[in-house]
Amino acid sequence: MSEKHEYSESFTGVSSHSLRADCENCFGLCCAALPFATSVDFAIDKSAGQPCHNLQPNFRCGIHTKLRDQGFRGCTVYDCFGAGQKLSQFTYNGKDWRQAPQSAKQMFEVFPTMWQLQELLWYLTEALALDATQSIHSDLSAALEETGSLTFLSPDALLALDVTAHRAKVNTLLLRTSELVRAEARRQYKNISGRQKSFGRGADLIGAKLKGADLRGANLRGAYLIAADLRGADLRMADLIGADFRDTDLRGADLSNSIFLTQSQLGAAKGDGQTKFPKSLSRPEHWS
Repeated sequence: MSEKHEYSESFTGVSSHSLRADCENCFGLCCAALPFATSVDFAIDKSAGQPCHNLQPNFRCGIHTKLRDQGFRGCTVYDCFGAGQKLSQFTYNGKDWRQAPQSAKQMFEVFPTMWQLQELLWYLTEALALDATQSIHSDLSAALEETGSLTFLSPDALLALDVTAHRAKVNTLLLRTSELVRAEARRQYKNISGRQKSFGRGADLIGAKLKGADLRGANLRGAYLIAADLRGADLRMADLIGADFRDTDLRGADLSNSIFLTQSQLGAAKGDGQTKFPKSLSRPEHWS
């Protein structure tokens, strides 16, 4: 397939395309490897390793254009950060789990590890592009190189990898990135310190009324913003890593230079033509 030539035996850098899902070059791994439960996001229960009944022989989704109407909203917001096509075309050399059923169990078990590594590459690449992180660029570059190299391990080595420990090591740098960016926000926006709400990591903001809130440089790491009203809110230079944006109202909000925002987070939220977000992301199709 067309993606295969982009991978080599060693890590030489990250392209934005390689960190976004490319379903045309994937063996439907998210549709087979991952579990989901009946909820507002999924119409059925499915166990890990059990291919979804909507997955076609060509690894495309049989209801792709009707996923939201059919109760599979969760599928429309998922992004594997390119893990699917990398496993399919490099790790398993283009040989799918139907051609080689003996590899299916292992491939499905390796997928979450590759997903986590690709996610870290997304965050590290963004951190390196920020002016505020100049003082730690060498550390970020080293972490990017190490993480990228891990994605080229064999399937057995990926299964044996302590990805939790690696995430913790990288997270130290991401936390430092957050501190540097938010300190820069305080310097740039001298009027925010007395007006801005301070929530902190993992804040419970489910259903919060934050219309028009000044959240510049806020720490919203892992915040629960489910169904929160953030219409017209200013989230420039806010740390949004891991924040739960399911049904969050972002109409008219400014997230233009927020940090660590992902496509999945945007897709889970509600937005409109006035919502601003980083140029690395795309406007979700379902937004008004």
